[in-house]
Amino acid sequence: MGGIFAALALVILLLGGIIPVGTYIAPMLASLPLVVLLAELPKKLCLGWYAIVAFLAVLLCPDKETAFVFVFLGWYPLAKPGLDRLPKLPGLVCKLLIFNAATAALYALLILVFRLEALVQEAKETGLVMLIVLLLLANVCFLLLDFLLARLTLLYRIKRKK
Repeated sequence: MGGIFAALALVILLLGGIIPVGTYIAPMLASLPLVVLLAELPKKLCLGWYAIVAFLAVLLCPDKETAFVFVFLGWYPLAKPGLDRLPKLPGLVCKLLIFNAATAALYALLILVFRLEALVQEAKETGLVMLIVLLLLANVCFLLLDFLLARLTLLYRIKRKK
């Protein structure tokens, strides 16, 4: 099951480079198999699954931004159950802080270490105000992903009991 889900996640990540918005949507979709894996397997195996998919994505994906978005954010379904145990408002703030810190680290790595000039050029063309708007929209997408993960987990557990 893990191998099939890993192949599926990798195909989703490979297809993420075809559509411009896929750079951000594909890593979110590729992390969804973790919902099923977490319900069926020990957490250590799920962490291994994530590490293998992240490694293969960095090696095989032509769009490195998509691959690194998965590396920096694809682990979130593994952390979500622990974060959901926190009280509602502190948990939400903690989730958003983790997302924004991971996003900042991701783009710092891509721009400063890997020197992806396309990202630098894109940031210059976009402008500061638009980059802030994009970051706010990314936070909204992250909250929608969090909601989706919660619903998928609940739905899978209900179907599994039947």
